[in-house]
Amino acid sequence: MHKILLKNAQIVSESEIKTADILIEGERIAKIGINLIDANAEVIDATGKHVFPGVIDDQVHFREPGLTHKANIQTESRAAIAGGITSFIEMPNTNPQTTTVEKMQEKLNIARDTAFANYSFMFGGTNDNLDEILKVDPTQVAGLKLFLGSSTGNMLVDDEAVLEKIFLSTDMVISVHCEDEATIRKNLAEYTEKYGDDIPMEFHPIIRSEEACYISSSRAIALAKKTGARLHVFHLSTGKETVLFDNSIPLEEKKITAEVCIHHLWFSDEDYAKKGTNIKWNPAVKKASDRAQLWEALLDDRIDVIATDHAPHTIEEKSNPYTKAPSGGPLVQHALNAMIQAHKAGKISLEKIVQKMCHNPARLFQVKDRGFIKEGFYADLVLVDLGKSWEVAKDNILYKCGWSPFEGTTFDSTITHTFVNGNLAYANGKISEKRHVKQLEFNR
Repeated sequence: MHKILLKNAQIVSESEIKTADILIEGERIAKIGINLIDANAEVIDATGKHVFPGVIDDQVHFREPGLTHKANIQTESRAAIAGGITSFIEMPNTNPQTTTVEKMQEKLNIARDTAFANYSFMFGGTNDNLDEILKVDPTQVAGLKLFLGSSTGNMLVDDEAVLEKIFLSTDMVISVHCEDEATIRKNLAEYTEKYGDDIPMEFHPIIRSEEACYISSSRAIALAKKTGARLHVFHLSTGKETVLFDNSIPLEEKKITAEVCIHHLWFSDEDYAKKGTNIKWNPAVKKASDRAQLWEALLDDRIDVIATDHAPHTIEEKSNPYTKAPSGGPLVQHALNAMIQAHKAGKISLEKIVQKMCHNPARLFQVKDRGFIKEGFYADLVLVDLGKSWEVAKDNILYKCGWSPFEGTTFDSTITHTFVNGNLAYANGKISEKRHVKQLEFNR
């Protein structure tokens, strides 16, 4: 059994930052303490570096199968570990969609054979696959994903009777994309009549409006309260929605939870003039005032999780006019650096970053033995140099699509090492070609 000893690490948890040594034996953390010695261990000097639990990203689109000209599980999970993300939960809107047990198994097989990070998947709900949902083994998937607004690979669930049946039929976490389709279609028709296909990007958050988000999320929450379902609302984008969520009880006791994504915390509608369709997401990036309210709700624990919604498209696809340019962008390689940059700007503590990106995804989805730096847990660890700067540029982007909305941004922190299941997967800009990944297990 191989052993690695990290010396003098500044270990970050939600409650404190403490200096200690970490002894890794095989896949797990064997001991955390001061002045640890093991003659058989490879020693890595972590003096001056912070050690984070591996990030668990609860929402990614790695585009496999069927959309692999944009991305695949191998390429995007490689980018993820370079960004400190050691576990991912991937979405069902691939081609074919992950809406049968058979298609789910096919994805699990691909990840087993090609992923560079630990993996799990969401099972997709549609207007007509309740029988398949009932077949799902909840120990084999992270949860159920429903699109209540259409997005890439339309899986829109718009039959209210079906929606209620789904909410009543499962104990799994139901994660939802909330935008009201009727509102969006009405707005889009107005702007298409005025501009044709080439609608100026600044109208994207008006077409996919605050009201579209609020109508949908408030309905979903009302249905969850009516049925007792366990609801997780993905990618909040408006300040108005934040009032729908509670911070009076611990996450483990919540039946209704919320996520915010990196792009809604970083960008605002003021960035469309420069970034154009490269920051076209669904839900849309909205006003600076929305961004400020999202930060407030994140910090006071009405919002529980930070994720990426990593969703790459080729730059050629993004270069189309508004109505034909797809929504989504690549983020896994830069998400943790972006949040640490926000920390350096005084917006968030390192402890809170770890809570929202590591601890809380593990708690929310009941991920077994991950998300924390604890003895006995898997050694998914990220070493970060908070004093080393670098600039995002074409030659250091690892996404298959080859571009990033952060191009030209300087981050004042560098991820130097990423461990996956106790194995050094990434070190000083180089990815190990040896994979040591596992399917996520759940305490259910």
